[in-house]
Amino acid sequence: MVVLQEEIDAGRSTVKADAFSMSIGELVNLYKNRELVIRPEYQRLFRWSQEKKSRLIESILLGIPLPSIFVMQRHDGIWEVIDGLQRISTILEFMGELINEASGEQFAASRLTATRYLRSLQGMAFESEQEPTLSPGQRIAIKRSKIDVKILLPESDDKAKYELFDRLNSGGESASPQEVRNVQLIMADRTFFQWLSELKEHEGFRDCALVSSRQGDEQYDLELVCRFIALSQSTSAELKAMPEVDTYLTEKMLKAAVDPDFDRQATADQFRVMFSMLSEALGSESFRRYDATKGRFTGGLSVSAFEAVTTGLRHNLTSWTAVEDRNEKLREKVISLWDLPAFRAKARGGVRGTTRIPAIVPAAKSHFKP
Repeated sequence: MVVLQEEIDAGRSTVKADAFSMSIGELVNLYKNRELVIRPEYQRLFRWSQEKKSRLIESILLGIPLPSIFVMQRHDGIWEVIDGLQRISTILEFMGELINEASGEQFAASRLTATRYLRSLQGMAFESEQEPTLSPGQRIAIKRSKIDVKILLPESDDKAKYELFDRLNSGGESASPQEVRNVQLIMADRTFFQWLSELKEHEGFRDCALVSSRQGDEQYDLELVCRFIALSQSTSAELKAMPEVDTYLTEKMLKAAVDPDFDRQATADQFRVMFSMLSEALGSESFRRYDATKGRFTGGLSVSAFEAVTTGLRHNLTSWTAVEDRNEKLREKVISLWDLPAFRAKARGGVRGTTRIPAIVPAAKSHFKP
């Protein structure tokens, strides 16, 4: 019991927080004065449907309490939203105050759709010369509605900030694991996040990675980049001790973001060389399942194939640069991967990532020797 209390006390000491109950009008004024900010990268998480946005405004009009929002107070006193982005952005957009942080332009004020209890919200604007629009009294009611604001103070340990964002967003429907990871990486080192974003735009990578528009919205292409970097720089012991894949990827990437010995230039060069090779040899077939009975690649991207091909090729990259007839031989290696017992046993559906990855990565490194 004493040890537990010591751990609790130590954990509490890493987080310094405060809380206020503020009106929506006050929060809007803070935003207009640039004292409450949303980073451009965070706005990529703003993906609510118009129906869900309308339900939020419905809740405010009906007096239903909203969940707290969490902000991180910078040393200059500015608040950065780290949880509650969707709610704050929806309110600002409806009121015609939301700014596109990337371009500096103002978003057009939104109109609502009919909701379960307020059918008359269909087409409703916050304030407009054209009907339908809220009445002055209804606008005042929204501005006076209260939201609890939880403030993470600058004295908090940096790791506590990442942990807080992860706890608040993991498992939620509004943010994918990579979107949560993105914000944590931005908190750690914005330049590292920008570096990752540049890698995912490499032409060879785009040719090979079969990422749908929906997956792109959820930053799955960036997750693939993180997955490659994390796994290709992991030891077998680290992979075997992996508690959970998303947590492991986050921890490895956060460590790389702040590690002065992590060579971004060398990693980027290897990434581009490798994906240029794959693009030339296989293109969009690089990570698809090979069906021997049909004699061709089928289906969409197999994450198992992505992990095996990229880590295996990265491990043997120097040797492959000197191979003659490289395209043909690399294609043969990828096809024969699907006949490898150690790979086939773990690449099938239903196998957990924590079981699959420690088995296929070492096998792939051996398999992809030229």
